[in-house]
Amino acid sequence: MSEKDKSPDPRERITLAGSELVDYVKGLLVEGNIRRLIIRKPDGDTLLEVPLSAGIAVGGILTLMAPILAALGAMAALVAKVQVEIERRDEGG
Repeated sequence: MSEKDKSPDPRERITLAGSELVDYVKGLLVEGNIRRLIIRKPDGDTLLEVPLSAGIAVGGILTLMAPILAALGAMAALVAKVQVEIERRDEGG
């Protein structure tokens, strides 16, 4: 195991069907501990990168993200699979 592998990576990557994208992102927003969200094609090209503010309440973030969620829905119709990269806030200090 290399040194790079030993350090905790604050990012998660998950591959989803395009049709699951909007519901998955909504669930992440409700969790509320997301710092950055990156949507990529399976080949690695970035489709959308969204930094998320720390102090916005769930209701506020869903309202502010409505146009982005609409864009995600349109992308989902065009792309069979997407890779979602999630950077979480460090809660442990």
